[in-house]
Amino acid sequence: MVSNPFILSFTLLLSLPILFLLAPRIFLPSNPVPPIPPDDEVHDLSLFNRASSSAVSLSHLSSSRPKLKIAFLFLTNSDLHFSPLWNRFFAKSNKNLYNIYIHADPTVNVSVPGGVFHANNFITSKRTYRASPTLVSAARRLMATAILDDPANAFFALISQHCIPLHSFKYTYHSLISSSTFDYSSSPTESTTESGIRVKYKSFIEIKSRDKRLWKRYTARGRYAMMPEVPFEKFRGGSQFFVLTRKHALTVIKDRTLWRKFKKPCYRADECYPEEHYFPTLLSMRDPNGCTHYTLTRVNWTGTVNGHPYTYRPFEVSPQLIQQLRQSNNSQSYLFARKFTPDCLKPLMKMADSLIFRD
Repeated sequence: MVSNPFILSFTLLLSLPILFLLAPRIFLPSNPVPPIPPDDEVHDLSLFNRASSSAVSLSHLSSSRPKLKIAFLFLTNSDLHFSPLWNRFFAKSNKNLYNIYIHADPTVNVSVPGGVFHANNFITSKRTYRASPTLVSAARRLMATAILDDPANAFFALISQHCIPLHSFKYTYHSLISSSTFDYSSSPTESTTESGIRVKYKSFIEIKSRDKRLWKRYTARGRYAMMPEVPFEKFRGGSQFFVLTRKHALTVIKDRTLWRKFKKPCYRADECYPEEHYFPTLLSMRDPNGCTHYTLTRVNWTGTVNGHPYTYRPFEVSPQLIQQLRQSNNSQSYLFARKFTPDCLKPLMKMADSLIFRD
């Protein structure tokens, strides 16, 4: 038994750092998000290995290559309420210029919407939880499936069930594939040849290095949990929804090092949003110059509730709102927007042809 006050004080002082390191592991949150099941990880790894080994990388337009396509990756845990609007979006386009893939939570009975959406669009899916690495896994699963399915898939656009298109398919395709002026962060002379052919593509993903929440997000798994692979100065934030090039989609599914860090359980569930940090951090570390550092999906973060962005209601849907959502300082226009309640479909359909899809 320690009787000397000096020794007792010294012992307590030494124990504080140990308590600081172990506290997150001792005092777990009352309702932690379940970890990713090992079987799901094994199945995903097999899928990613197949996609990586058989991938065909297309980097530019050429008359000797097939037409490049956009892979639309729908990530949903409910019915695709805006499928009639998306059907109208795809209706007047060349069906050989896009592919659709749907990852639907298997615990939710998601119906087949019809039109361009059909049962073949649904990929093998696993359960997802908000603010958990399962959302990252689902996005990676979608990319790997699209890479395997069609070597012409050049861009991979991640879409939620709450997203709507802001332009026609023709405008969207031209902006991503052909236009040398759409992206304000690139010089036309740097991204095109003398003949005007697009030779350089970037991923449209938001990457933020300055945010007052970054430190809390970084330490959500523990003070040193991300070290040494991801020091704090390399940690980034950004939007959950993005448009990646095929090159970067391959980078995502090939990654093993950073994924081991980001799939760790969080001890601060209220600050754990790996889907907003894994992709920006990975691509910022691997190829920062290949990214625009902004997203093409417009989100209103004023008046957020529990981490959710502002949700638009039917009475707010108007031509003025669509024009406002399109405005961007980084590109000629945003291409998608969220978040809308399902009953916004009716007013959106009323102005689909007259405004939204009118170039």
